[in-house]
Amino acid sequence: MIDPDAQEFYRETLSVMSETGIDFLLGGGFAVSHYTGLQRETKDLDIFLRAADCPKALKYFADEGVETEFTDVRWLAKVKKGNYYVDLIFNSVHGICTVDDFWFEHAVDGKLGGIELKVIPVEELIWCKSYIWNRERFDGADINHIFLKQGKNVDWKRLLLRMDPHWHILLAEILMFQFVYPSEFTEIIPRWLFDELIDRAQDQWILPSPVERVCRGPIIDSTQYHTDIREWHFLCYTIKTV
Repeated sequence: MIDPDAQEFYRETLSVMSETGIDFLLGGGFAVSHYTGLQRETKDLDIFLRAADCPKALKYFADEGVETEFTDVRWLAKVKKGNYYVDLIFNSVHGICTVDDFWFEHAVDGKLGGIELKVIPVEELIWCKSYIWNRERFDGADINHIFLKQGKNVDWKRLLLRMDPHWHILLAEILMFQFVYPSEFTEIIPRWLFDELIDRAQDQWILPSPVERVCRGPIIDSTQYHTDIREWHFLCYTIKTV
């Protein structure tokens, strides 16, 4: 972040968040930088907190005279100052990556602008980014870099537990990592995990074909699968909302 006004706004916001007494974690581009060492300019700051704490945080900021916005009751609110803003995130738009106690139990220490804070766990960072396959934005490179720099520290069993309903995505990410970093693959990806996911993929051939024609595309890209649902008459994958 090179804009000094933005940096000051982020420091002020983090200071106010610390005053609230609400548990929160830093994610987004800062978390990617924390875990990989990649440095890049970011247009905002992502703060993760429990859903029940979001209204409390908004009220506290409003009482301090700060502009707030409940952007989407399913997952997102904002704290704003002019052109700058901080996202308060308590879920994902599809309702899959809900912020729960495990986020805080496995969080790690970090620092931004001289303020001591907690960073979202690497497993939850991967989990959230695993569903961003949009035409306009694809976080595959971030995941590859996180695997590369943190793969030996990842709790792969916990990550698999998070992604178990959508294990195909984790397998796809691992195969892409194998393609991008063939020399690092066997040192980083556990053999048991690779074998488990490949076995699951192979078992698809012996299972009966699903009766219903379902398209799960909308959970990874909310715009590119409209035709599948509206014209080709696939059933839309159910998106949980709050």
